[in-house]
Amino acid sequence: MNRYPLWKNLLIGLVLLWGLIYTLPNFYGEVPAVQVSSAKATLKLDTAATTDRIAGALKAAGIENTGIFSDATSVRARFKDTETQLRAKDVIEQTFNPDAADPSYVVALNLLSASPSWLTSIQALPMYLGLDLRGGVHFLLEV
Repeated sequence: MNRYPLWKNLLIGLVLLWGLIYTLPNFYGEVPAVQVSSAKATLKLDTAATTDRIAGALKAAGIENTGIFSDATSVRARFKDTETQLRAKDVIEQTFNPDAADPSYVVALNLLSASPSWLTSIQALPMYLGLDLRGGVHFLLEV
């Protein structure tokens, strides 16, 4: 027999549901992406124009992306596999930096979360560099 009031049981259920929703992005994994950002402090990145240039370059090369996303400082194009990601990086690099000796943009390989946009919109993000310590952190345990 339940000795606790109904409101306490409902509160526990809601907290568990809230926790479950915010852990979902960790189960979706990551997909390969290419990130473009400005290499010079004097060159501000126009995200709308950069997005159009990336889409045009990829379309001209016949490379399919699964989405292009932007924020204040960079634009990221997501791809389905690493082979496509590497081909796209070369195409985008040639489009944005015709002079390899003096690049204006940084074109880098990246990984993006594969979680759906509705989870991202409620700020449910995966735990980067969490328990796996994939960021290159090494611990030395002395006994």
